[in-house]
Amino acid sequence: MRNSIPIYVPSLLLVLFFSPSLSSLISRDLPLVGSDYSSVLATKLIRELNLFPKEDVNVVHGRNYSLEPKRIVEKRFRFPNLVGSESGVSVEDLGHHAGYYKIEHSYAARMFYFFFESRNSKKDPVVIWLTGGPGCSSELAMFYENGPFRIADNMSLLWNEYGWDKVSNLLYVDQPIGTGFSYSADRHDIRHDEDGVSNDLYDFLQAFFAEHPEYAENDFYITGESYAGHYIPALAARVHRGNKANEGIHINLKGFAIGNGLTDPAIQYKAYTDYALDMGIIQKADYEHINKLKVPACEMAIKLCGTDGTITCMASYFVCNTIFSTIMEHAGDINYYDIRKKCEGNLCYDFSNLEKFMNQQSVRDALGVGDIDFVSCSTTVYQAMLVDWMRNLEVGIPALLEDGISLLIYAGEYDLICNWLGNSRWVHAMEWSGQKEFVASAEVPFVVGDSEAGLLKSHGPLSFLKVHDAGHMVPMDQPKAALEMLNKWTQGSLSEVGGDQEKLVADM
Repeated sequence: MRNSIPIYVPSLLLVLFFSPSLSSLISRDLPLVGSDYSSVLATKLIRELNLFPKEDVNVVHGRNYSLEPKRIVEKRFRFPNLVGSESGVSVEDLGHHAGYYKIEHSYAARMFYFFFESRNSKKDPVVIWLTGGPGCSSELAMFYENGPFRIADNMSLLWNEYGWDKVSNLLYVDQPIGTGFSYSADRHDIRHDEDGVSNDLYDFLQAFFAEHPEYAENDFYITGESYAGHYIPALAARVHRGNKANEGIHINLKGFAIGNGLTDPAIQYKAYTDYALDMGIIQKADYEHINKLKVPACEMAIKLCGTDGTITCMASYFVCNTIFSTIMEHAGDINYYDIRKKCEGNLCYDFSNLEKFMNQQSVRDALGVGDIDFVSCSTTVYQAMLVDWMRNLEVGIPALLEDGISLLIYAGEYDLICNWLGNSRWVHAMEWSGQKEFVASAEVPFVVGDSEAGLLKSHGPLSFLKVHDAGHMVPMDQPKAALEMLNKWTQGSLSEVGGDQEKLVADM
């Protein structure tokens, strides 16, 4: 079997023992840490979205797997209470699929997914979306960001005018295992690093394209946001490696896109204070205090972590998050996903209609999920990934760029937690053959309709887009711009538009 969940040391004693200088830096400021502390943080994240999953993780004991098929099990389905049709095309005319696949290299895992054929053409690219957390289900994005439908308060579904299925064949997966409707009968299938996550997703994609060979030659793109800043580069590297080794079905990987992601923690955590000061969240004295006492401790902890995901990486999670928690102490009740907004009590967003909708018996019957619980976000998965949190996933990206696979990094300008400044800095610092030209490239307007929707930098396969008037969830805050971004990027014209505007500026 592939990797199983490690046994975690519930304190920082190990790393502090081996690093006395780090201990002296953080001993007064570090909160009580361990499994209880991380559980509190994970629960806080879930409650801020007004989500209350019945179960913490989908580990289902006692299932008789010998009676279940070993290949993919899916069905065409129609959600109940769907209002109207899309441009005269009924949902029956479109291919909407949901189902399970037994993960090949697992003990007893089943991964759940949704697949929505393009409203435009089956020849459109296949786009997979990965939600972060870690441990939050793909349905969060599906219904609140870029899926075909929105949930109305009366539990009916409305077509999303800016759903990404308008320009792509759209795939959502509940991952890592234990999230959403994905489940296992063995806790050893709870993943704790990107090797486990990316291998599961690669196995899933192999099964999906075997079941749907008509899409195997389509262009393929990996997208997502937040903690998917880890998942996405890892999956892109895994797919590319599989293609080069002629493993199974060739997946026509053309690019990967990360929205407001966490990819290079060493650079991104250091950017917190600069962003917070620039946006007026903290004062100069707070800035200097955090930079003097907490940032050096974080830098040292990340160096001990390295890139291999050891126990020191889990320790660095606790050390470095004192930077963020101290900023939030000064910031008060701002919504760190969108600093223009306030959080009322424990509530920053109200996504509770998701759980209400997914737990309806008519919906469960339509999807064929049986008695499996819907886990909107899992604290168990969150905690299991702590050893992975501070790993640098930028290290594998240059090789993908050199082989011509395109990368789009985009970020809403009002997000604090995975802010545009930290993302911009790691993208600019990344060493690859086109680094010098990318850094020197002009920043040009990204125009949607008659309005400037963002600022774009591009060179070769690399693009960085700062999105105006958006927070952490760009497709939710700026759906029209997000759809235009996806369409132009997958068609290879995002950088061409920027290049035309750059030439115009130069001529002027």
